[in-house]
Amino acid sequence: MKKLLTLLLGLLGFASGCSGQHDSIKTVSAAEFAEIIKSDSVILVDVRTADEYGAGHIDGARNIDVLKDGFKSEAVANLPKDKTIAVYCRSGKRSMKAARILANEGYKVVNLRGGWLEWTEKCKPKP
Repeated sequence: MKKLLTLLLGLLGFASGCSGQHDSIKTVSAAEFAEIIKSDSVILVDVRTADEYGAGHIDGARNIDVLKDGFKSEAVANLPKDKTIAVYCRSGKRSMKAARILANEGYKVVNLRGGWLEWTEKCKPKP
């Protein structure tokens, strides 16, 4: 019985540790994001599909689709770990997924809260 209780408590602790915000991820507003991406030490990544990217994106953004199977390997192969990675998607959900993947690989990540929708509403006119 003690072993079962210990196992359950261990699993509960592991699950709660996995669900929290990662220390290497910072989620910011469109205005903050606009300031952050001006820095030479930041790489901007649009994690939407190629079609979404083609329909309009933030100037200077690289496109790496987080929904593709090779997202992690492509990102690790092409993004330096000594730079901050700024990610965005349409609304913020996929970019948070990408941010978690990148943070788990050792990257410092900034996520755009509200994604492209907030960006076009608050910072830039729609294309």
